Amino acid sequence: MTETTHQVTSRREFLKNTGRIAAATTLAGLVVPRVYAAEDSTLQVALIGCGGRGTGAAADAMSVKQGPVKLVAMADVFEDRVRSSYDHLKGQFANQVDVPQDRQFVGFDSYKQAMDCLNPGDIAIFASPLAFRWVHFGYAVEKGLHVFMEKPITSDAPTSRRMLEQGKQSVAKNLKVGVGLMSRHSRALQQLYDRIRDGAIGDIVTMFAYRMHAPAGSAFVAKRPRDDASELLWQIRNFHSFLWASGGCFSDFYIHVIDHCCWMKDAWPVKAQGLGGRHYREGNDGPCIDQNFDVYSVEYTFADGAKLIADGRCMTGCEQIYKSYALGSKGSAVISTSGDCGPPSTIHDGLGLEKSKMKWESKLPQGEENPYVNEWNDLVDAIRNDKPYNELERGVMASVVTSLGRKAAHTGVEITLEDMLADDFEYAPGADKFTVDSPAPVQADADGKYPIPQPGIITDREY
Repeated sequence: MTETTHQVTSRREFLKNTGRIAAATTLAGLVVPRVYAAEDSTLQVALIGCGGRGTGAAADAMSVKQGPVKLVAMADVFEDRVRSSYDHLKGQFANQVDVPQDRQFVGFDSYKQAMDCLNPGDIAIFASPLAFRWVHFGYAVEKGLHVFMEKPITSDAPTSRRMLEQGKQSVAKNLKVGVGLMSRHSRALQQLYDRIRDGAIGDIVTMFAYRMHAPAGSAFVAKRPRDDASELLWQIRNFHSFLWASGGCFSDFYIHVIDHCCWMKDAWPVKAQGLGGRHYREGNDGPCIDQNFDVYSVEYTFADGAKLIADGRCMTGCEQIYKSYALGSKGSAVISTSGDCGPPSTIHDGLGLEKSKMKWESKLPQGEENPYVNEWNDLVDAIRNDKPYNELERGVMASVVTSLGRKAAHTGVEITLEDMLADDFEYAPGADKFTVDSPAPVQADADGKYPIPQPGIITDREY
């Protein structure tokens, strides 16, 4: 299914659909060429996961104006993505991209080869499907590398607990870790957060987070073509369609608005209940066989009884709403005017959000308008000036809370955060041992369809 009129896809996703069918090639050589840091304090970067998000993150890294940053290695399971990403980045940052053919790696072990090109204190970018996040992060911690990882970073409890332990190890090693929840680096939202903490709208009572637009990404995919050699690679290529690879559209699309609402509340919810359903499952290439719902509505409850209502919809022809609000005991606020964290943020008298009742509006400092670049400036500043900086625990918790809402909707059961974190069902066990010949974590039936959530029927897991 195409994105049709959907115009909210972030620039990190511009290469999402590069190349439809490509078999993974063999590893690019057995001897990894090491790159040594220059005497001019250049920070070297390895990009693991060369799709749209990874390419965008690498571009943001090289846009930082705090000393030289250079891309020196790239890795992916798809050769065409490495080539496409390299061509784009080389064209945009010719003097900062030094990735010859022998440092362009392809295969499931390519992440090791790319990170082996770095020295301790350099930076690894992780933008592969989330099932591999703990695998890649563990190796980075072992190598003494700083990390920037894209969100979400987990979709189940076992990998969340695993990464929380890895996070403790990274803190002990004084490694800096950034997580791509860029709303936290929006200067508009930071200003609003400070005012809410100072009591500008009183106690938050209810929040609303909306992301409703046309089908996007690879969340609505038709049956796998018969000539596609690897089921596993095909699922990785279409990762939005599978809970093991992305948490589905709920986790991948909605995490930003859920996370920044929890930030404004300064708390994580203690439980969630939700609903959703599948309606028009026809794409350009036939019936969609992914694991997503078309619509979701989740009610999160905080310890003090406050609520967050998170609504998501991926349907053509419906009202498009992509913003977030907070209602307090003394006033109200627009958190994001549009998109994941679109400025301005505003504060209003009473519960009406009309412009006539606005009493404060955020102002962006010159040069700090882009939250994607801000998060990289903040990370590099922490690296160069040895400031405490580790977003791993917060990134895991944002991912768990998003998964909590998704699972509540998929099962039809109210679930506590405590129970969610204690769950033992892992969606992609053995991801550290995957090869091109490994079976995919979820298998199609004889009709090429995958198991889907059945609320009220399957209640102890999502499918």
